[in-house]
Amino acid sequence: MRHVIALDVGGTGMKAALVGADGALLHQARRTTGRERGPDAVVESILGFAADLRAHGERHFGEPAAAAGVAVPGIVDDDRGIAAYSANLGWRDVPLRDLLSKRLSGVPVALGHDVRTGGLAEGRIGAGRGADRFLFVPLGTGIAGAIGIDGRVEAGAHGFAGEIGHIVVRPGGAPCPCGQRGCLERYGSASAVSEAWAEASGDPAADAADCAKAVESGDPRALAVWQEAVDALADGLVTALTLLDPRTLIIGGGLAEAGETLFTPLRAAVERRVTFQKLPSVVPAALGDTAGCLGAGLLAWDLLATTPTSPAPEVTAR
Repeated sequence: MRHVIALDVGGTGMKAALVGADGALLHQARRTTGRERGPDAVVESILGFAADLRAHGERHFGEPAAAAGVAVPGIVDDDRGIAAYSANLGWRDVPLRDLLSKRLSGVPVALGHDVRTGGLAEGRIGAGRGADRFLFVPLGTGIAGAIGIDGRVEAGAHGFAGEIGHIVVRPGGAPCPCGQRGCLERYGSASAVSEAWAEASGDPAADAADCAKAVESGDPRALAVWQEAVDALADGLVTALTLLDPRTLIIGGGLAEAGETLFTPLRAAVERRVTFQKLPSVVPAALGDTAGCLGAGLLAWDLLATTPTSPAPEVTAR
């Protein structure tokens, strides 16, 4: 049975799947990255995981994977297949595509940025399905974005497109590791809400999920923290939609797990800020933490789509 390998590499763990030509998830697995052993060990963990997945495919489906797709964090040179930089993994200029292809006996390999790859899946088969223009924004430890245009995701001239978390929404505000002050992710990310709520509540262990629960119970301190985050998010999102004019705005990540506790005030805050702009649909992401892996599968099938015998299927979450 023809299939591809899909790998989603995170800061601490990896998710993987074998994806069939009909879009079925034939096999799924998870492993740790082993980053405590250093950057070279992380690369070897990825290569070893991919090789094991190839062997599993041979044993259970009668042939090795026809291609592989891998999503990684940090700065990615998609065209050259190089993981240029990742603070979490300690990488600089790792030729991951070539290393994987060599380990997998020469099959084609696609390398993608984790958020853009997740956005690809959300746009094609998730919450943005059917939208010709979408913006995918996961609200996690930081904030990034994926700009979707006609079934693909725009990387930009240098691979930096979509870095919405570094739009300055509070000039002169909190310093950001990027070197600016007042960046959106310093106010609207899950980690920013966690930090603000821990201080406001006096509980150093409190996090964004705790803040959301306190908002639902009407705690005025939580309401103030939450509103500050929502206002910052709305400011950043309206800047983005002014520039990009998306038809659908997809919000994912840990903060989106609060559901309508987030979406109701966020939609209202965005609507208050628009003037001439067309208001997009503001919807929650549909694929959860499988988006990166599903997107990596799509990247792999896209590599094979140029040959008549290898049509790119519609991968679906199952």
